[in-house]
Amino acid sequence: QVQLVESGGGLVEAGGSLRLSCAASGSIFRINAMGWYRQAPGKQRELVASITGDGNTNTADSVKGRFTVSRDNAKNTVYLVMNRLKPEDTAVYYCKAIVRIAPTSPSYDYWGQGTQVTVSS
Repeated sequence: QVQLVESGGGLVEAGGSLRLSCAASGSIFRINAMGWYRQAPGKQRELVASITGDGNTNTADSVKGRFTVSRDNAKNTVYLVMNRLKPEDTAVYYCKAIVRIAPTSPSYDYWGQGTQVTVSS
């Protein structure tokens, strides 16, 4: 099995910064893409940013220029640095990893438990 453990959420004032971390562990042969999603109350979960094993990134327009995704392949960890936070960034942030657990196995999606980010105005 694969586990994703997130950390770094919390309460911050508008304009502030936070850094989220997500570490994957368990039966991992290779991690393909890793990324961050968020879900605000009453809204659907949406992609915030993702990064491939080669370092190619995809960032939502709503956070482009403010949020930066990165990863440390040696540590199976993905990060999200969030700057100039806005109240509309308030949500539960989830980490996702697309993992292959054996050389010939298909890849599966694994999710973290979520971490709350609250931005006060």
